[in-house]
Amino acid sequence: MADLESKFFGDLYNKPLPVIDPLTKPFWDNARQNQLAVQSCNACGHLHIPPTPVCPSCLSKDLIWKQVRGRGTLLSWVVFHRAYWPGFDADVPYQVCLVQLEEGPIIVSNLVSTADRDVAVGKPVRVIFDRVTEQVTLPKFILA
Repeated sequence: MADLESKFFGDLYNKPLPVIDPLTKPFWDNARQNQLAVQSCNACGHLHIPPTPVCPSCLSKDLIWKQVRGRGTLLSWVVFHRAYWPGFDADVPYQVCLVQLEEGPIIVSNLVSTADRDVAVGKPVRVIFDRVTEQVTLPKFILA
């Protein structure tokens, strides 16, 4: 999977960043290695994202992180024509998407490097990674 180097790398990155806490740290550690991971329940096998302290299906606390392929289907998307944070001014218009991964979980991310006319519900997508700081690499999606 390709590594998309951000033009805003380092201290120049001025967009909101995720809060990395003990619950989310494995997700961000995997992303820094250009791997997409989701939580998996050892009790019932349910896969999900975002992470939770218990399985949303069976309430077990026996959760692990599982790497997934990073391929999926575009369920929906929206094009933002307004920047709600100053850091997004240069990106307008930009696309936010809802992707169902092949393994089942649904993830919200950005859809990048696409022309509006090429985007449609049901299109296959794949993950790419945008390293925006030393600690944060953001998974984003492109049409496959």
